[in-house]
Amino acid sequence: MTFQKKRMLMVFADLTDNWRDEPLHDAIVRVLERHGLAGASVYTGIMGFGRHRRIHSKGLFGMVDSKPVTVVCIDDEEKIMAVLPIIFPMVAEGLVSVHDVDVVTGV
Repeated sequence: MTFQKKRMLMVFADLTDNWRDEPLHDAIVRVLERHGLAGASVYTGIMGFGRHRRIHSKGLFGMVDSKPVTVVCIDDEEKIMAVLPIIFPMVAEGLVSVHDVDVVTGV
């Protein structure tokens, strides 16, 4: 078993957030793919709140007003830092964070 030092980019937003003509999370994943990052995943939450302190959860008839969504990408520091200036301006209301991670490989 080996450990590799990597960086993790996390973007927290709402499912209803947009960038130009498409959902923000779609636009971010497309930027990451175009720049050759190792991969990305998008997760939707069932409940959350942000800096405006408005709780997002199931509403009338089980509809959610605006689910939280998180885009996660893990890759080398150079690649993460290269796309950060592109992605950061896209996120008007959310949160962008970068973390050190250890990726475990092998058995």
